[in-house]
Amino acid sequence: MTESNQNAPLNCLATCPKGIEGLLHDELMALGATPGKTTVAGVYFSASQAVAYRVCLWSRLANRVMLILVRESMIDTAEQVRDAVARIAWTQHLAPGKTLAVDFHGRSEHIRHTRFGAQTVKDGVVDALQLAGQERPNVDTKTPHLRIYAHLHRMNLTLGLDLSGESLHRRGYRRDVGHAPLKENLAAALLVRAGWPERLKAGEPLIDPLCGAGTLLIEAAMMAADQAPNLNRERFGFHGWKGHDEDIWREQKREADARASIGRKRCKAQLLGFDQSPAALTAAKANAMRAGIPALITLHGQSLAQLTRPDTLTDASGLLITNPPYGERLGELPELVRLYGQLGEKAKTLFPGWTLAVFTGNPDLGHRLGMRAHKQYALKNGALDAKLLLMDVGGSEHSPAASEKASVRAEGGEAPAGSEDQTAQVTQVAQAAPQHQDNAQMFANRLLKNQKRLKKWLKQSGETCYRIYDADMPEYALAVDRYGDRVHVQEYAAPSSVNPAQAQKRLYDALDVMPEALNVDASKIYIKRRERQTGSAQYQKRSASGERFEVQEGNARLWVNLRDYLDTGLFLDHRPVRRMLGELASGKRFLNLFCYTATATVQAALGGASDSVSVDMSNTYLEWAKDNFALNNLESRLHRVVRDDCFRWLETANAEFDLIFMDPPTFSNSKKMRDTLDVQRDHPRLVELAMARLAPGGTLVFSNNQRRFKLDDAVSERYAVEDITGRSFDPDFQRRTNLHHVFLLRHRTAP
Repeated sequence: MTESNQNAPLNCLATCPKGIEGLLHDELMALGATPGKTTVAGVYFSASQAVAYRVCLWSRLANRVMLILVRESMIDTAEQVRDAVARIAWTQHLAPGKTLAVDFHGRSEHIRHTRFGAQTVKDGVVDALQLAGQERPNVDTKTPHLRIYAHLHRMNLTLGLDLSGESLHRRGYRRDVGHAPLKENLAAALLVRAGWPERLKAGEPLIDPLCGAGTLLIEAAMMAADQAPNLNRERFGFHGWKGHDEDIWREQKREADARASIGRKRCKAQLLGFDQSPAALTAAKANAMRAGIPALITLHGQSLAQLTRPDTLTDASGLLITNPPYGERLGELPELVRLYGQLGEKAKTLFPGWTLAVFTGNPDLGHRLGMRAHKQYALKNGALDAKLLLMDVGGSEHSPAASEKASVRAEGGEAPAGSEDQTAQVTQVAQAAPQHQDNAQMFANRLLKNQKRLKKWLKQSGETCYRIYDADMPEYALAVDRYGDRVHVQEYAAPSSVNPAQAQKRLYDALDVMPEALNVDASKIYIKRRERQTGSAQYQKRSASGERFEVQEGNARLWVNLRDYLDTGLFLDHRPVRRMLGELASGKRFLNLFCYTATATVQAALGGASDSVSVDMSNTYLEWAKDNFALNNLESRLHRVVRDDCFRWLETANAEFDLIFMDPPTFSNSKKMRDTLDVQRDHPRLVELAMARLAPGGTLVFSNNQRRFKLDDAVSERYAVEDITGRSFDPDFQRRTNLHHVFLLRHRTAP
């Protein structure tokens, strides 16, 4: 370019994450540009070539910097796009032999695919170059010399050159970004919103108590060291632009190198990060090394529970800033409820007078911090809506005396089974719950009371899988089950009359006190939402962890999975029925219809059944059944599983069985079935088909979970029926004896 062209202002567009456009506007002005119109996720500006280079090098907030070549209106068709592109003097921008790529955004009535749009723009460039006598350029989508920007929206076409190249948020110091990483420019925006630049001038320290791979710390350190965020980048988009001026670029780079060298030496900021993960800390150290500021950050291998205030910190004020996980899946909540509550408590106990800045995609979890945000900023973390919460940290509002007083409230404060010190146990629970959570304390005490009530039965029976709580209190519509050292929580869907936000808060309150009340680690609490299931919904995976473990029921060893499916593989309320089947099964041929994971078959086989057939439609659960058989060393030739619709199988089977167990779902409209199944409507036909397979003197055990079920009179008239529902509940289910119905059916003997 000529000297006069070098000084001519360039029209540019800087893009950024949504929600930080105002910050980018101010940053551009500070870098010497002249900001213009602000748009969604971007700011237009004019600048000299030197300032445009400076923005690429120094912007902590931008994603990309585009040199705008033309903006045209009334563009709709591919031909119009191609003509508009061809009118640009591309020989001034793309040198012979150089490659190009086109990033096309938007659509119109005639251009509905970005690939087609990009192809159209490329064709226009080729037309212009060939008309000027320049050879046809090659396309390189990964590392082109020149990347062209095209945006079509409401018949307005914007064409430009990408001066940045790879997105500017990629500083180059992160190699392993991990799960759902916080982008570097968003981290920088959080620091600016939290006032870090001003705090730097005041000499305040910064701590990230959950630092992970250290993105917030590294961005804060680069600000403190006056280091350009893209100082270590080897190539920008403008390097492949024909108008690039290397002398201007070298001067910008020389100045940035000098500032960073001086800044790192002069930096006195205290930047501390804590994390319990060795892998995260290793990544943070490597990232800091690649960023060129390893000496500016101090990392500690401590969990949030272990967090202490370093002796070197004597400051009365500072910044606690962190991006904790926020649970995109329901099953992650138990640990996170505790984590957020702990974060708030640690802040108040260790850092009174400081500012706490928490970036979260779950404002309800933010409420667990126990502090009111004086400022909130709505932002995007990728596609997720998120908020930055800024809180002034006061002193701790809780005291042991207040907690002890709370511990002797509702329900009498009974300790759980096996507790050596019930007062200490309940006091722990009270200390874990903020004072305003009076109902949560009552919920915790109910858990303790129920555990104590079951203590004698558990000792006698040896059961390790049992129900502790089943919506005992209307405010807490939960079912809480124990599986050894783990807890499975099912949240019943709240009726429409209940405010969803209030229901969510109560759930979080319950999860907050549950670990202490049940003496279980929060990481071993699994939660699901229970709603009416149709079709194959009960068979569908909620997760894919494969996290199963072995439990004991009587003599049976069984696999359960608390995370991946709506159900766990073991229906606890049917424990007495399975026990009865084991007692009845000796020497008998056993049939299990709608067998699920065949836990009833396992009990029957261990009780001495000569052979068995287990029928279900789900491959998932039949494979699970086979694993249960293998776990108990049951021979597959004697104990078979069959994948079929139970109606169809019963209609075509010709074998006889001495003992049949049938536990159909309340309702199913699975596509694998010929018709829908409604147990109230269809049970007479099901019973008739099953009784046709029952040998003389045999027993059909018919069970179902339809709360209002009524056995058809015709069934009672035709067969000898005994309703044993009242005897089919162990002590852990005697509060809700309408969970299932159980009948014994036998053929009537001839008079």
